[in-house]
Amino acid sequence: MKIKFCGAAGQVTGSCYLIETNKRKFLVDCGMFQGNVFDLNYEPFPFNPKDVDFVILTHAHIDHSGRLPMLYKQGFRGTVYATSATCDLVNIMLKDSGHIQEFEAKWRTKKRLRKGLDPVEPLYTVEDALVVNDYLYRASYNKWVTIDKNIEFMFKDAGHLLGSAIVVIKIKENKRENIITFSGDLGNIDIPIIKNYEYIDYTDYLVIESTYGNRFHESRAEEAKSLYDIIINTVKAGGNVIIPAFSVGRTQEVLYILNQYIDIEKKEELKNIEFYLDSPLAREALEIFEKHKECYDEEALNLLSKDIDVLHFDNLYIVQTAEESQALNEKQGVVIISASGMCEAGRIKHHLKHNIWKKNTSIIFVGYQAEGTLGRRILDGEKRVKIFGEEMVVNANIYSIPSLSGHADLGGLLNWVKNIKNGVFKKIFVTHGEEEASKNLKEELERFVQCKVEIPKLYDEFIID
Repeated sequence: MKIKFCGAAGQVTGSCYLIETNKRKFLVDCGMFQGNVFDLNYEPFPFNPKDVDFVILTHAHIDHSGRLPMLYKQGFRGTVYATSATCDLVNIMLKDSGHIQEFEAKWRTKKRLRKGLDPVEPLYTVEDALVVNDYLYRASYNKWVTIDKNIEFMFKDAGHLLGSAIVVIKIKENKRENIITFSGDLGNIDIPIIKNYEYIDYTDYLVIESTYGNRFHESRAEEAKSLYDIIINTVKAGGNVIIPAFSVGRTQEVLYILNQYIDIEKKEELKNIEFYLDSPLAREALEIFEKHKECYDEEALNLLSKDIDVLHFDNLYIVQTAEESQALNEKQGVVIISASGMCEAGRIKHHLKHNIWKKNTSIIFVGYQAEGTLGRRILDGEKRVKIFGEEMVVNANIYSIPSLSGHADLGGLLNWVKNIKNGVFKKIFVTHGEEEASKNLKEELERFVQCKVEIPKLYDEFIID
Protein backbone atom coordinates (compact mmCIF):
# COMPACT_ATOMS: atom_id res chain seq x y z
CA MET A 1 0.00 0.00 0.00
CA LYS A 2 1.26 3.49 -0.87
CA ILE A 3 0.36 7.05 0.10
CA LYS A 4 1.21 9.99 -2.13
CA PHE A 5 1.06 13.57 -0.87
CA CYS A 6 -0.56 15.48 -3.72
CA GLY A 7 -1.22 18.69 -1.76
CA ALA A 8 -0.88 20.39 1.64
CA ALA A 9 2.71 19.12 1.81
CA GLY A 10 5.11 21.89 2.80
CA GLN A 11 2.19 24.31 2.57
CA VAL A 12 -1.22 24.93 4.11
CA THR A 13 -3.52 24.62 1.10
CA GLY A 14 -4.36 22.04 -1.58
CA SER A 15 -5.14 19.12 0.73
CA CYS A 16 -5.07 15.91 -1.34
CA TYR A 17 -3.75 12.44 -0.50
CA LEU A 18 -3.72 9.46 -2.85
CA ILE A 19 -3.95 5.99 -1.27
CA GLU A 20 -3.11 3.06 -3.53
CA THR A 21 -3.74 -0.57 -2.57
CA ASN A 22 -3.42 -3.71 -4.67
CA LYS A 23 -6.95 -3.26 -5.99
CA ARG A 24 -8.03 0.33 -5.24
CA LYS A 25 -6.95 3.93 -5.68
CA PHE A 26 -8.72 6.61 -3.69
CA LEU A 27 -8.28 10.17 -2.44
CA VAL A 28 -8.68 11.81 0.91
CA ASP A 29 -9.63 15.40 -0.02
CA CYS A 30 -9.13 17.17 -3.33
CA GLY A 31 -8.53 20.78 -2.37
CA MET A 32 -7.55 23.93 -4.21
CA PHE A 33 -4.13 25.55 -3.84
CA GLN A 34 -4.36 29.14 -2.62
CA GLY A 35 -2.07 32.15 -2.25
CA ASN A 36 1.38 32.11 -3.83
CA VAL A 37 0.96 28.47 -4.96
CA PHE A 38 -2.31 29.07 -6.84
CA ASP A 39 -0.68 28.23 -10.19
CA LEU A 40 -0.32 24.62 -9.03
CA ASN A 41 -4.05 24.30 -9.76
CA TYR A 42 -3.23 24.52 -13.48
CA GLU A 43 -0.81 21.58 -13.34
CA PRO A 44 -2.09 18.08 -14.18
CA PHE A 45 -3.04 15.85 -11.27
CA PRO A 46 -0.11 13.55 -10.36
CA PHE A 47 -2.42 10.60 -11.11
CA ASN A 48 -5.05 9.75 -13.70
CA PRO A 49 -8.47 10.91 -12.39
CA LYS A 50 -10.13 8.09 -14.34
CA ASP A 51 -8.23 5.56 -12.20
CA VAL A 52 -9.52 6.96 -8.87
CA ASP A 53 -12.28 4.81 -7.38
CA PHE A 54 -13.66 7.20 -4.74
CA VAL A 55 -12.92 10.24 -2.58
CA ILE A 56 -13.31 10.68 1.17
CA LEU A 57 -13.81 14.36 2.06
CA THR A 58 -12.82 15.70 5.48
CA HIS A 59 -14.78 18.96 5.16
CA ALA A 60 -16.11 21.57 2.77
CA HIS A 61 -13.50 24.35 2.85
CA ILE A 62 -12.18 25.07 -0.64
CA ASP A 63 -8.59 24.11 0.22
CA HIS A 64 -9.97 20.61 0.88
CA SER A 65 -12.77 20.33 -1.73
CA GLY A 66 -12.07 22.96 -4.38
CA ARG A 67 -10.59 20.74 -7.12
CA LEU A 68 -13.39 18.17 -7.10
CA PRO A 69 -15.01 19.75 -10.18
CA MET A 70 -11.67 19.48 -12.01
CA LEU A 71 -11.46 15.81 -11.03
CA TYR A 72 -14.85 15.09 -12.63
CA LYS A 73 -14.02 17.30 -15.60
CA GLN A 74 -11.01 15.04 -16.25
CA GLY A 75 -12.90 11.75 -16.07
CA PHE A 76 -13.42 10.74 -12.44
CA ARG A 77 -16.86 9.21 -11.90
CA GLY A 78 -16.63 7.76 -8.41
CA THR A 79 -18.46 8.56 -5.18
CA VAL A 80 -17.46 11.36 -2.80
CA TYR A 81 -18.11 10.36 0.81
CA ALA A 82 -18.76 13.15 3.32
CA THR A 83 -20.92 13.99 6.31
CA SER A 84 -24.40 15.33 5.66
CA ALA A 85 -23.52 18.90 6.66
CA THR A 86 -20.40 18.79 4.48
CA CYS A 87 -22.47 17.66 1.49
CA ASP A 88 -24.81 20.64 1.90
CA LEU A 89 -21.90 23.07 2.32
CA VAL A 90 -19.96 21.63 -0.64
CA ASN A 91 -23.00 22.26 -2.82
CA ILE A 92 -22.95 26.02 -2.23
CA MET A 93 -19.18 26.43 -1.89
CA LEU A 94 -18.20 24.74 -5.14
CA LYS A 95 -20.91 26.64 -7.01
CA ASP A 96 -19.54 29.88 -5.56
CA SER A 97 -15.99 28.83 -6.43
CA GLY A 98 -17.06 28.09 -10.02
CA HIS A 99 -18.54 31.58 -10.25
CA ILE A 100 -15.26 33.06 -8.98
CA GLN A 101 -13.22 31.03 -11.51
CA GLU A 102 -15.45 32.27 -14.35
CA PHE A 103 -15.27 35.90 -13.17
CA GLU A 104 -11.49 35.87 -12.66
CA ALA A 105 -10.94 34.25 -16.08
CA LYS A 106 -13.06 36.90 -17.80
CA TRP A 107 -11.21 39.71 -15.98
CA ARG A 108 -7.77 38.26 -16.81
CA THR A 109 -8.80 37.57 -20.41
CA LYS A 110 -9.88 41.18 -20.93
CA LYS A 111 -6.48 42.41 -19.72
CA ARG A 112 -4.59 39.83 -21.82
CA LEU A 113 -6.50 40.57 -25.02
CA ARG A 114 -5.56 44.25 -24.70
CA LYS A 115 -1.92 43.12 -24.76
CA GLY A 116 -2.45 40.78 -27.71
CA LEU A 117 -2.21 37.67 -25.53
CA ASP A 118 -4.37 34.55 -25.57
CA PRO A 119 -7.55 34.34 -23.45
CA VAL A 120 -7.61 32.45 -20.14
CA GLU A 121 -9.93 29.53 -19.46
CA PRO A 122 -11.44 29.16 -15.97
CA LEU A 123 -10.26 26.21 -13.90
CA TYR A 124 -13.90 25.16 -13.94
CA THR A 125 -17.36 26.67 -14.30
CA VAL A 126 -20.50 26.74 -12.19
CA GLU A 127 -21.87 23.99 -14.42
CA ASP A 128 -18.79 21.85 -13.72
CA ALA A 129 -19.22 22.42 -9.99
CA LEU A 130 -22.85 21.32 -10.00
CA VAL A 131 -21.86 17.90 -11.36
CA VAL A 132 -20.22 17.01 -8.03
CA ASN A 133 -23.59 17.03 -6.24
CA ASP A 134 -24.74 13.98 -8.22
CA TYR A 135 -21.94 11.86 -6.72
CA LEU A 136 -22.08 12.84 -3.03
CA TYR A 137 -22.80 10.13 -0.45
CA ARG A 138 -23.89 11.20 3.04
CA ALA A 139 -22.20 9.28 5.86
CA SER A 140 -22.77 9.61 9.61
CA TYR A 141 -20.26 10.16 12.36
CA ASN A 142 -19.05 7.11 14.33
CA LYS A 143 -20.40 4.50 11.91
CA TRP A 144 -18.23 2.32 9.71
CA VAL A 145 -18.79 2.71 5.97
CA THR A 146 -17.83 -0.41 4.02
CA ILE A 147 -16.28 0.14 0.59
CA ASP A 148 -15.51 -3.54 0.02
CA LYS A 149 -14.26 -6.49 2.06
CA ASN A 150 -10.83 -4.87 2.37
CA ILE A 151 -11.60 -1.17 3.00
CA GLU A 152 -13.87 0.57 5.50
CA PHE A 153 -13.75 3.98 7.12
CA MET A 154 -15.35 6.01 9.89
CA PHE A 155 -15.87 9.74 10.41
CA LYS A 156 -15.14 11.30 13.81
CA ASP A 157 -16.02 14.93 14.57
CA ALA A 158 -13.00 17.19 13.93
CA GLY A 159 -14.58 20.23 15.61
CA HIS A 160 -13.27 22.58 12.89
CA LEU A 161 -16.35 23.41 10.83
CA LEU A 162 -19.94 22.28 10.60
CA GLY A 163 -19.65 18.68 9.36
CA SER A 164 -15.85 18.51 9.54
CA ALA A 165 -14.37 15.08 10.11
CA ILE A 166 -11.36 13.07 11.15
CA VAL A 167 -11.13 10.03 8.83
CA VAL A 168 -10.17 6.62 10.25
CA ILE A 169 -9.55 4.06 7.48
CA LYS A 170 -9.08 0.29 7.90
CA ILE A 171 -7.29 -1.39 5.02
CA LYS A 172 -6.67 -5.14 4.70
CA GLU A 173 -3.93 -6.15 2.33
CA ASN A 174 -1.58 -9.13 2.10
CA LYS A 175 -3.25 -10.70 5.16
CA ARG A 176 -2.51 -7.61 7.26
CA GLU A 177 -4.78 -4.88 8.54
CA ASN A 178 -3.55 -1.31 8.93
CA ILE A 179 -5.41 1.71 10.20
CA ILE A 180 -4.48 5.09 8.75
CA THR A 181 -6.05 8.22 10.21
CA PHE A 182 -6.28 11.67 8.66
CA SER A 183 -6.88 14.44 11.19
CA GLY A 184 -8.35 16.75 8.57
CA ASP A 185 -8.36 20.23 10.09
CA LEU A 186 -8.62 19.87 13.85
CA GLY A 187 -10.73 22.51 15.52
CA ASN A 188 -9.83 25.00 18.18
CA ILE A 189 -11.27 24.03 21.57
CA ASP A 190 -14.63 25.68 22.36
CA ILE A 191 -15.34 27.03 18.90
CA PRO A 192 -18.76 28.68 19.04
CA ILE A 193 -21.76 26.61 17.91
CA ILE A 194 -20.05 23.32 17.00
CA LYS A 195 -18.74 20.50 19.18
CA ASN A 196 -15.10 19.99 20.17
CA TYR A 197 -13.02 17.45 18.29
CA GLU A 198 -13.41 13.77 19.16
CA TYR A 199 -10.59 11.41 20.03
CA ILE A 200 -9.76 8.15 18.29
CA ASP A 201 -8.94 4.81 19.90
CA TYR A 202 -6.08 3.56 17.76
CA THR A 203 -4.20 4.08 14.53
CA ASP A 204 -1.08 2.62 12.92
CA TYR A 205 -0.38 5.64 10.73
CA LEU A 206 -1.36 9.24 11.38
CA VAL A 207 -1.52 12.20 8.97
CA ILE A 208 -1.90 15.35 11.06
CA GLU A 209 -2.29 18.99 10.14
CA SER A 210 0.09 21.65 11.53
CA THR A 211 -1.42 25.01 10.57
CA TYR A 212 -0.74 26.44 14.04
CA GLY A 213 1.96 23.93 14.95
CA ASN A 214 4.21 26.63 16.38
CA ARG A 215 1.71 28.90 18.10
CA PHE A 216 -0.62 29.10 21.07
CA HIS A 217 -3.91 30.99 20.91
CA GLU A 218 -4.86 33.53 23.53
CA SER A 219 -7.94 33.05 25.70
CA ARG A 220 -11.04 33.21 23.53
CA ALA A 221 -12.88 35.29 26.16
CA GLU A 222 -10.06 37.83 26.33
CA GLU A 223 -9.77 38.11 22.57
CA ALA A 224 -13.55 38.46 22.24
CA LYS A 225 -13.29 41.45 24.58
CA SER A 226 -10.50 42.81 22.38
CA LEU A 227 -12.82 42.43 19.38
CA TYR A 228 -15.50 44.46 21.15
CA ASP A 229 -13.02 47.17 22.18
CA ILE A 230 -11.63 47.55 18.65
CA ILE A 231 -15.14 47.85 17.22
CA ILE A 232 -16.37 50.35 19.80
CA ASN A 233 -13.25 52.55 19.69
CA THR A 234 -13.11 52.58 15.89
CA VAL A 235 -16.77 53.51 15.52
CA LYS A 236 -16.43 56.25 18.14
CA ALA A 237 -13.61 57.71 16.02
CA GLY A 238 -15.90 57.71 12.99
CA GLY A 239 -14.17 54.84 11.22
CA ASN A 240 -15.35 51.59 9.73
CA VAL A 241 -14.39 48.13 10.92
CA ILE A 242 -13.69 45.65 8.14
CA ILE A 243 -13.64 41.96 9.08
CA PRO A 244 -12.49 39.59 6.31
CA ALA A 245 -14.05 36.26 7.25
CA PHE A 246 -14.47 32.91 5.54
CA SER A 247 -18.10 32.71 4.48
CA VAL A 248 -18.46 29.26 6.00
CA GLY A 249 -17.28 28.84 9.56
CA ARG A 250 -15.58 32.02 10.71
CA THR A 251 -18.48 34.28 9.73
CA GLN A 252 -21.00 32.26 11.74
CA GLU A 253 -18.65 32.11 14.73
CA VAL A 254 -18.05 35.87 14.68
CA LEU A 255 -21.81 36.46 14.54
CA TYR A 256 -22.30 34.12 17.49
CA ILE A 257 -19.66 35.96 19.56
CA LEU A 258 -21.10 39.36 18.69
CA ASN A 259 -24.54 38.07 19.60
CA GLN A 260 -23.49 36.87 23.05
CA TYR A 261 -21.80 40.04 24.30
CA ILE A 262 -19.42 38.39 26.77
CA ASP A 263 -18.73 41.73 28.48
CA ILE A 264 -22.19 42.89 29.55
CA GLU A 265 -20.93 46.47 30.04
CA LYS A 266 -20.34 46.75 26.30
CA LYS A 267 -23.75 45.39 25.33
CA GLU A 268 -25.53 48.73 24.99
CA GLU A 269 -22.65 50.26 23.02
CA LEU A 270 -22.62 47.37 20.58
CA LYS A 271 -26.40 47.56 20.21
CA ASN A 272 -26.04 51.06 18.76
CA ILE A 273 -23.63 49.99 16.02
CA GLU A 274 -24.74 48.83 12.58
CA PHE A 275 -23.29 45.46 11.50
CA TYR A 276 -23.45 44.42 7.85
CA LEU A 277 -22.94 40.88 6.59
CA ASP A 278 -21.96 41.25 2.94
CA SER A 279 -21.41 37.79 1.48
CA PRO A 280 -23.95 35.90 -0.61
CA LEU A 281 -22.21 32.63 0.25
CA ALA A 282 -22.30 33.36 3.98
CA ARG A 283 -26.01 34.11 3.66
CA GLU A 284 -26.59 30.66 2.16
CA ALA A 285 -24.33 29.06 4.75
CA LEU A 286 -26.42 30.54 7.56
CA GLU A 287 -29.38 28.50 6.32
CA ILE A 288 -27.29 25.31 6.34
CA PHE A 289 -26.00 26.03 9.85
CA GLU A 290 -29.61 26.43 11.00
CA LYS A 291 -30.52 23.12 9.32
CA HIS A 292 -27.79 21.02 10.94
CA LYS A 293 -28.38 21.50 14.64
CA GLU A 294 -27.16 17.92 15.23
CA CYS A 295 -23.66 19.43 14.94
CA TYR A 296 -24.27 22.07 17.64
CA ASP A 297 -22.56 21.98 21.02
CA GLU A 298 -24.39 22.01 24.34
CA GLU A 299 -24.06 25.75 24.83
CA ALA A 300 -25.65 26.60 21.47
CA LEU A 301 -28.46 24.06 21.99
CA ASN A 302 -29.12 25.50 25.44
CA LEU A 303 -29.49 28.99 23.99
CA LEU A 304 -31.83 27.69 21.30
CA SER A 305 -33.94 26.00 23.98
CA LYS A 306 -34.42 29.45 25.50
CA ASP A 307 -35.57 30.76 22.11
CA ILE A 308 -32.38 32.76 21.64
CA ASP A 309 -31.31 33.12 18.00
CA VAL A 310 -27.55 32.42 18.06
CA LEU A 311 -26.77 33.75 14.57
CA HIS A 312 -28.95 36.85 14.22
CA PHE A 313 -29.42 40.06 16.20
CA ASP A 314 -31.47 43.22 15.72
CA ASN A 315 -28.64 45.47 14.49
CA LEU A 316 -27.29 42.93 12.00
CA TYR A 317 -28.19 43.73 8.40
CA ILE A 318 -27.73 41.06 5.74
CA VAL A 319 -26.81 42.61 2.40
CA GLN A 320 -28.85 41.13 -0.42
CA THR A 321 -27.81 42.84 -3.66
CA ALA A 322 -24.71 44.24 -5.33
CA GLU A 323 -26.32 47.68 -5.16
CA GLU A 324 -26.72 47.38 -1.38
CA SER A 325 -23.08 46.31 -1.15
CA GLN A 326 -21.93 49.32 -3.13
CA ALA A 327 -24.00 51.63 -0.91
CA LEU A 328 -21.80 50.60 2.04
CA ASN A 329 -19.01 52.65 0.44
CA GLU A 330 -20.76 55.79 1.65
CA LYS A 331 -21.23 54.67 5.25
CA GLN A 332 -19.08 55.63 8.22
CA GLY A 333 -18.95 54.15 11.71
CA VAL A 334 -20.17 50.68 10.75
CA VAL A 335 -18.88 47.10 10.87
CA ILE A 336 -18.66 45.16 7.60
CA ILE A 337 -18.12 41.39 7.65
CA SER A 338 -17.33 40.11 4.18
CA ALA A 339 -15.54 37.39 2.21
CA SER A 340 -13.23 36.00 1.06
CA GLY A 341 -11.41 35.44 4.32
CA MET A 342 -7.93 35.76 2.76
CA CYS A 343 -9.00 38.81 0.69
CA GLU A 344 -8.26 37.08 -2.61
CA ALA A 345 -11.72 37.43 -4.15
CA GLY A 346 -15.26 38.52 -3.41
CA ARG A 347 -16.79 41.70 -2.05
CA ILE A 348 -14.16 42.12 0.69
CA LYS A 349 -11.76 43.51 -1.92
CA HIS A 350 -14.16 46.34 -2.71
CA HIS A 351 -14.53 47.20 0.98
CA LEU A 352 -10.75 47.19 1.42
CA LYS A 353 -10.38 49.44 -1.62
CA HIS A 354 -12.71 52.02 -0.09
CA ASN A 355 -11.34 51.85 3.45
CA ILE A 356 -7.75 50.59 3.68
CA TRP A 357 -6.23 54.01 3.01
CA LYS A 358 -8.19 55.71 5.82
CA LYS A 359 -6.39 56.19 9.14
CA ASN A 360 -9.56 55.66 11.19
CA THR A 361 -10.31 52.27 9.59
CA SER A 362 -9.69 49.05 11.52
CA ILE A 363 -9.18 45.74 9.69
CA ILE A 364 -9.54 42.66 11.89
CA PHE A 365 -8.29 39.28 10.68
CA VAL A 366 -10.02 36.34 12.38
CA GLY A 367 -8.74 33.42 10.30
CA TYR A 368 -5.53 32.00 8.88
CA GLN A 369 -3.89 33.96 6.05
CA ALA A 370 -1.93 31.75 3.63
CA GLU A 371 1.40 32.88 2.22
CA GLY A 372 1.07 35.11 -0.82
CA THR A 373 -2.54 36.14 -0.23
CA LEU A 374 -3.58 39.77 -0.03
CA GLY A 375 -4.68 39.19 3.56
CA ARG A 376 -1.25 37.84 4.51
CA ARG A 377 0.54 40.78 2.90
CA ILE A 378 -1.61 43.26 4.81
CA LEU A 379 -1.19 41.32 8.06
CA ASP A 380 2.59 41.15 7.55
CA GLY A 381 2.71 44.94 7.45
CA GLU A 382 3.07 45.86 3.78
CA LYS A 383 2.53 49.60 3.44
CA ARG A 384 1.31 49.48 -0.15
CA VAL A 385 -0.81 46.80 -1.78
CA LYS A 386 -2.54 46.41 -5.12
CA ILE A 387 -6.31 45.95 -5.18
CA PHE A 388 -7.96 45.50 -8.58
CA GLY A 389 -4.66 46.61 -10.14
CA GLU A 390 -4.59 49.92 -8.24
CA GLU A 391 -1.82 50.57 -5.71
CA MET A 392 -3.15 51.65 -2.32
CA VAL A 393 -1.45 52.93 0.79
CA VAL A 394 -2.24 50.94 3.96
CA ASN A 395 -3.15 53.52 6.59
CA ALA A 396 -5.72 51.38 8.40
CA ASN A 397 -5.11 49.88 11.82
CA ILE A 398 -4.44 46.15 11.37
CA TYR A 399 -5.40 43.57 14.00
CA SER A 400 -5.28 39.79 14.24
CA ILE A 401 -7.39 37.70 16.62
CA PRO A 402 -6.04 34.17 16.05
CA SER A 403 -8.07 32.55 18.84
CA LEU A 404 -11.13 33.04 16.62
CA SER A 405 -9.48 30.74 14.08
CA GLY A 406 -11.08 27.35 13.54
CA HIS A 407 -7.72 25.58 13.81
CA ALA A 408 -6.31 23.99 16.95
CA ASP A 409 -3.11 25.58 18.23
CA LEU A 410 0.00 23.64 19.23
CA GLY A 411 -1.51 22.71 22.57
CA GLY A 412 -4.70 21.49 20.93
CA LEU A 413 -2.82 19.38 18.37
CA LEU A 414 -0.60 17.74 21.00
CA ASN A 415 -3.56 17.17 23.31
CA TRP A 416 -5.40 15.30 20.56
CA VAL A 417 -2.44 13.04 19.76
CA LYS A 418 -1.71 12.33 23.43
CA ASN A 419 -5.32 11.24 23.93
CA ILE A 420 -5.20 8.52 21.27
CA LYS A 421 -5.79 5.60 23.61
CA ASN A 422 -3.24 3.23 22.13
CA GLY A 423 -0.61 5.76 21.13
CA VAL A 424 1.82 3.32 19.49
CA PHE A 425 2.29 4.50 15.93
CA LYS A 426 4.22 3.05 13.01
CA LYS A 427 4.70 6.50 11.49
CA ILE A 428 3.31 10.04 11.72
CA PHE A 429 3.15 12.42 8.75
CA VAL A 430 2.97 16.17 9.48
CA THR A 431 1.21 18.14 6.74
CA HIS A 432 -0.93 21.23 6.09
CA GLY A 433 1.48 23.76 7.56
CA GLU A 434 4.19 26.22 6.65
CA GLU A 435 7.77 25.01 7.16
CA GLU A 436 8.35 26.49 10.61
CA ALA A 437 5.01 25.29 11.99
CA SER A 438 5.44 21.75 10.66
CA LYS A 439 9.01 21.47 11.96
CA ASN A 440 8.00 22.66 15.39
CA LEU A 441 5.11 20.19 15.64
CA LYS A 442 7.42 17.38 14.46
CA GLU A 443 9.91 18.23 17.23
CA GLU A 444 7.18 18.37 19.86
CA LEU A 445 5.73 15.04 18.75
CA GLU A 446 9.16 13.41 18.84
CA ARG A 447 9.38 14.21 22.54
CA PHE A 448 6.80 11.54 23.38
CA VAL A 449 6.16 9.25 20.40
CA GLN A 450 8.43 6.30 19.58
CA CYS A 451 7.93 6.26 15.81
CA LYS A 452 9.46 8.26 12.97
CA VAL A 453 7.79 11.61 12.23
CA GLU A 454 7.97 12.70 8.60
CA ILE A 455 7.30 16.06 6.94
CA PRO A 456 6.47 15.06 3.35
CA LYS A 457 7.28 17.28 0.39
CA LEU A 458 4.81 17.78 -2.42
CA TYR A 459 4.37 14.57 -4.45
CA ASP A 460 6.41 12.46 -2.00
CA GLU A 461 5.32 8.83 -1.90
CA PHE A 462 5.65 6.36 0.98
CA ILE A 463 5.15 2.64 1.30
CA ILE A 464 2.82 1.61 4.13
CA ASP A 465 3.54 -1.93 5.37
